[in-house]
Amino acid sequence: MITPRPRRGDQLLFLGIMVLTVTVITLLFYALLWKEGNLIDTPNLKIGLYSFCLWDEGTGSLQCHRFPEAPGMAWLGLALARLGIYGSLVLTLFALLPLLMARCNSNEGEWQMAVGFLVTASTLLAGGLGLFLTYVWAWIRLSLLGPGFLALSTAQALLFLLVMATVIFPQRTQDKSKLESC
Repeated sequence: MITPRPRRGDQLLFLGIMVLTVTVITLLFYALLWKEGNLIDTPNLKIGLYSFCLWDEGTGSLQCHRFPEAPGMAWLGLALARLGIYGSLVLTLFALLPLLMARCNSNEGEWQMAVGFLVTASTLLAGGLGLFLTYVWAWIRLSLLGPGFLALSTAQALLFLLVMATVIFPQRTQDKSKLESC
């Protein structure tokens, strides 16, 4: 007797969602840990989530300021920007387990929890990056933005794509007798 095999399309879709999730996590780790959150890192200017160094003509070197000391900076706004950007990394990490559990258990509630994590992560990253750029816009030019900014903006675009994929293609519940073991 021939038993029907599960559709490969659902498995490929889930694999694509997992690859996107891991890619977003990798980009966020690269920008926030490897590049230390620096959006601009040139010999004359270094601006990041924790560094604010401007070229000082008098000494001929970079003069680093603490963010609350920097002119025109609001401490609370920068703290919220940091919270948003780093919070997106944490929530994207948290979304992996519910995605896997929803797939293994065919549980729609776990899938919706993962979607909630991803939507919140996308919102936090967009808000945090926008808030940070608003505060440092006077000192930056688009041509100076480096690989850290490129990684964060690519992660934001992929998070948006990931949210769309998880919302448009939700996990379907299957009969427990037909499930293969995870």
